[in-house]
Amino acid sequence: MWNNARLLNGLADVLFLVAAGFAVWIAVQAALRTPLLPLREVVIVGELQHVDAQAAGASLAGRVAGNFFSVELDQVRHNLERLPWVRSAAVRREWPDRVVARIEEHVALARWSDHRLVNTFGELFEAEGADARLAELAGPPGSEREVARRYRAFRELVAPLGTEPIRVALSARRAWQVRLANGLVLELGRDQARQSLEERLARFVAAYPRAVGELDRPVGHVDLRYPNGFAIRVPQGGTDDGAQPSRKRT
Repeated sequence: MWNNARLLNGLADVLFLVAAGFAVWIAVQAALRTPLLPLREVVIVGELQHVDAQAAGASLAGRVAGNFFSVELDQVRHNLERLPWVRSAAVRREWPDRVVARIEEHVALARWSDHRLVNTFGELFEAEGADARLAELAGPPGSEREVARRYRAFRELVAPLGTEPIRVALSARRAWQVRLANGLVLELGRDQARQSLEERLARFVAAYPRAVGELDRPVGHVDLRYPNGFAIRVPQGGTDDGAQPSRKRT
């Protein structure tokens, strides 16, 4: 064996690699423990409207441990994402002594029926300070994204009427109801293969000037669940009691 130069060279290479790896490990451990590179600052950046950058940085006091190399960035991110209005945080080291966290805020789209908020991605979150004029959305658990998507579609469809939805609700039986800012309640019913909710609503909006706009009395409810028209309920005596339906074909 000791006369085998090839084998000895191979063994020397292995020992060299082991020694080099051990040296790297020692250097890493030294860097993680050195007091010469302390972490001095956590900087919060981003387009912030609801999050106070200074308060967010102060919330990390006592929760960020280690030096520049050893600080756990995932822990910093996790702590920031627990703050109200913070949707996500991207955290990185910036030489020589600070960590920079870029925050993405939630953008509130509407209120959910349980007093939480819905962001523009259809995600629920808890926060205070939202615009009180936001519409209310409701639906079974797990339907937030679908209801938010439908709310945006309905809002665009009724815009020509000079109004907007203030409540969009999906029932447990998958039936949709929309209340508009002008007081009109639209019963859209369920999705159908032959005609989508959007098609039914667009049909009503197109017929609105002649079907509703010309009435001399306020309209309470409109039932859009018919395949080729809709039914209008006109309140009697200023209430919905005894309201009479008026069928319109389109």
